[in-house]
Amino acid sequence: MTVLTFAIGLLVIVVGLAISIALHEVGHLVPAKLFGVRVGRYMIGLGPTLWSRKIGETEYGIKALPIGGYIWMSGMYPPTPAEREAEVARVGAYDADADGAGAQPRQGRAAGMFAAMIQDARVANEETMIGTADTRTFYRLPVYKRIIIMLGGPVMNLLLAILLFMLVFSGIGVQSASTSVAAVSECVVAAGSEQTECGPNDPASPAAAAGILPGDRILSIDGTPVATFDEASAIIRDNPGTRLNFEIERDGAQQTLAVTPLLAERPVYDDAGQPVVDADGVAETQDVGFVGITPANELQSQPIWTGPQAAIENVGAVVGIVAQLPVKLYETGVALFTGGERDPNGPMSVVGVGLIAGEVASTDAPILSRISVLLGLLGSLNIALFVFNLVPLLPLDGGHIVVALWEGVKKAWARLFRRPPPKPVDATKLVPVTFVVVILLIGMGALLLLSDVFNPIQLFN
Repeated sequence: MTVLTFAIGLLVIVVGLAISIALHEVGHLVPAKLFGVRVGRYMIGLGPTLWSRKIGETEYGIKALPIGGYIWMSGMYPPTPAEREAEVARVGAYDADADGAGAQPRQGRAAGMFAAMIQDARVANEETMIGTADTRTFYRLPVYKRIIIMLGGPVMNLLLAILLFMLVFSGIGVQSASTSVAAVSECVVAAGSEQTECGPNDPASPAAAAGILPGDRILSIDGTPVATFDEASAIIRDNPGTRLNFEIERDGAQQTLAVTPLLAERPVYDDAGQPVVDADGVAETQDVGFVGITPANELQSQPIWTGPQAAIENVGAVVGIVAQLPVKLYETGVALFTGGERDPNGPMSVVGVGLIAGEVASTDAPILSRISVLLGLLGSLNIALFVFNLVPLLPLDGGHIVVALWEGVKKAWARLFRRPPPKPVDATKLVPVTFVVVILLIGMGALLLLSDVFNPIQLFN
């Protein structure tokens, strides 16, 4: 059963990733079509095509590897005037590659590798514009429309992440200490004591003396309604030696019990729930009211804005990881070759996320808790897609946005000084830089994949 649940968790991430990629490309596709750009292809996945169908002018398809996707828009790069004039002769001197997404120059045509890359990009781009009016090409659009198209994909991932986090926090809820009593201490022992049984001289706990039982739900204390255990605990802590009337619900009936908290020495905890220690490493304590009850953990629905708030916090965390990516990758590489423990907050590949999802699905936890964690993983994965695609480097969406913004700046400058409109920015000149970025991305992916296989992040014992 554990193997089956592990496989189910892994499958959830694979399918969830495919859906995330599909929606990312929809975020590009819809505004592109609304703005009249000819979209030749909409593909989910990379590698060999498993299925495709042409609807109108667009071919929709699924490829073998669910690790990426793309749409093929007409005129991603503006052709030069010379290329326009020589289009027919030049296209005839090239052979399209296997899937028609690029072209290979014949031997002797290129002056060098990078020059050949630029030429290939231009020719492939022109092939997407065959039979298309200039008004239906991407580069002819106003700057703001190009930015909307390129932002559409990442924004779709952000919206999906917000929806997933809303399902987690407001739909399913978060395990929180409730006002239901899980256990009642029989006696009061000193703070830090390892004592497991009550001794003859240990005083009975106020809760046990008052008759509070496991399963009771605290409704109010001295007339003050309590909705969370923190609210009840605050009243108890602040009233040592004071008789308090606990209104509780037991077996559907309400009753009132008188409880007098004892003054007890208890450890101090920080906001993260960790004991606070002094400069000598000794745990700090404080005198507070104590009654001896342990709350039951229950799934409690959070306010509707908790999901968007969590998504925004996640964005900040991922931005921090991306900003430190070279250092994080170095640490990951060192851990891979030395067998050291990896940073649980460091980068990982899709395989690593899938392994964690499989472990979560196979744990002995309530089904809703496991579903909640899996949805949270998918939400975090979409946040990673949102942030990473906005990195201002080609071939990422952020790179195309920077190119469009630069062209907008040039046009604004020309208008300001009453100069002729500048020519469109030729992004094909950045193809060598794009090549370097792609090689780095492949290297990063390989490092993270090997690390996730041979030295995975340990979140569970």
